[in-house]
Amino acid sequence: MRKVAALCLLFIMAVLLGGCAEKTIPNQNTVAPVEITVFAAASLQDAAQELKTAYEDQHKEVKITYHFAGSGTLQKQIEQGAPADLFVSAGKSQMDALEKQNLIVKDSRLDLLGNKLVLIAPADSALKDFNGLLESTVKKIAVGEPETVPAGKYARETLTSLKIWDKVESKIVYTKDVRTVLTYVENGDAEAGLVYRSDLTGSDKAKLILEAPQDTHQPIVYPAALVTASQQQQAAKDFLLYLQSTESSQIFNKYGFDSISK
Repeated sequence: MRKVAALCLLFIMAVLLGGCAEKTIPNQNTVAPVEITVFAAASLQDAAQELKTAYEDQHKEVKITYHFAGSGTLQKQIEQGAPADLFVSAGKSQMDALEKQNLIVKDSRLDLLGNKLVLIAPADSALKDFNGLLESTVKKIAVGEPETVPAGKYARETLTSLKIWDKVESKIVYTKDVRTVLTYVENGDAEAGLVYRSDLTGSDKAKLILEAPQDTHQPIVYPAALVTASQQQQAAKDFLLYLQSTESSQIFNKYGFDSISK
């Protein structure tokens, strides 16, 4: 009887220990998602968030993290070694500068999007056109810093082409990115501003006054490229390919962008 009892006790202990061991074995199939860091122009923020959701729903193994700022600021950060896998700029000059330093993968570079520059004002404004910027009622005109914000450079080109830059320069208030221009106008901190058409999408506190004639500024193009120092180039390449898809084009178009990539 003692031998039988001992065997029973050993059997019970084995079962219990086996159960505990089963509970503590980690799931061998659990894999941490691949993280992609995308440096993107501030004007892309709304569309980019929807694209992130759509892509992550289809690719559970990928997590996308964005860093938004003026394109010139992002360029400098990449030059200084900030970790980025993919860069989408609102201007060619920033991408050109990185390409010259071999900081982007040249063969991955493409022109992804187009946009329009527009004159905006608070929703209750009586402003009619660009000449209205000369009126005394317009005291501040918000514009992105031309050296770091492509929209600011386009704005300066437009106002210069229209021969009113010298007359309104004292009214110009420079901002760190184009979305801040929109905020200034929405809050009434500026009587007018120049932003991309896409920035105005969804705003009920600012209104479009007039689209800038396309011959008054350089073509607005958003280039994209993989960052040379990326540790996740394949995953970033796959996401860049997705940004060129029909599904992505529809999302970009919804937010006011023009899809121009092939």
